[in-house]
Parts: sequence; structure tokens; C-alpha cells
Amino acid sequence: MDEEDLTPGKKPAPPKDLTLLGIAELEEYIAGLKGEIARAEAEIAEKRKHRGGAEALFRR
Repeated sequence: MDEEDLTPGKKPAPPKDLTLLGIAELEEYIAGLKGEIARAEAEIAEKRKHRGGAEALFRR
């Protein structure tokens, strides 16, 4: 049994009801999502950089 089996899982938030939003609000929503995507991609790049450094160190 893994430790992950013992911890309660985080349930994803239900999808936002987009039918209630106007065009401008949808555009703002998309802009916010794109900002979050960019932030996540930057974090991935940073972690890959650190991982690459660690792998290079241990290959020696």
C-alpha cells in the first residue's frame, strides 16, 4: 500500500458555467487562464533547469 492511498484526494472544482458570461467577461476569463498557463509553463521550465543541473552533477 502506498502513502498516496491513505491521503484523501483533492476533488477538482466543477467547471465554470460559461453560459452566464458575456463576451467581454469570457475574454477576461481566457486572459486569466492564459496567464496561469504561462505561470505554470515557467515553473516547469525552472524545475527542468534544476533537474538538469542535478542530473549533470550526479553523472560525474
